[in-house]
Amino acid sequence: MVNAYEKLIKENLRTFYEQKGASVAAHIGARVEGDALLFRAFGEECRIDRGGIVLSGNRETGPRGVLLSLYLLHASDDPLEIMPLMSFKDFPGSMPYHGAFHANSEMPLVPHVTAIKRNENRIRELFQGQDPPGGLGGDFSFLLFPLPKIALCYIFYLPDEDFPASVTCLFSANAGTFLPLDGLADTAEYTSRRIISINQGKGNH
Repeated sequence: MVNAYEKLIKENLRTFYEQKGASVAAHIGARVEGDALLFRAFGEECRIDRGGIVLSGNRETGPRGVLLSLYLLHASDDPLEIMPLMSFKDFPGSMPYHGAFHANSEMPLVPHVTAIKRNENRIRELFQGQDPPGGLGGDFSFLLFPLPKIALCYIFYLPDEDFPASVTCLFSANAGTFLPLDGLADTAEYTSRRIISINQGKGNH
């Protein structure tokens, strides 16, 4: 039985291929194989065609699939602009969702900060990560690319005798060009989940 997510994915893909299709591959940072689009998403290999969305060989019929289909619909030829980095609260209309963003995208990482530091190289590799701009503070930080045109900067403070661990997640400057506000929040949430799964040795594709 087709669930509500899968129905929405199919509708979004149909709209995308009717209006845009593989000709906009460069706009989303993808390469083309027939009418399929291939790119890295959430640290995994992603393949999208008219039939659906596949991540690491598994058909995606849940919320991440909806998010990826929205990314297609918002395809833009604007280049990715990393600086200046933006906090979620900097995006217009985000005020009612600040608490949820912190609870879903930053707080879940706090218990894992020490393990994230230990697995930093692996996380960077899967997300094609790089060093962020200097002067951000924190004990360590990295810039990840959950989607080709959206970068997330994570800033970590390790726990010590005086303070608990903490995590801050920032967005590339024009991330709002490529997804609506709820899509940006979901991107950060699913990226954080993926970081945790890498720490736990799950799905290291």
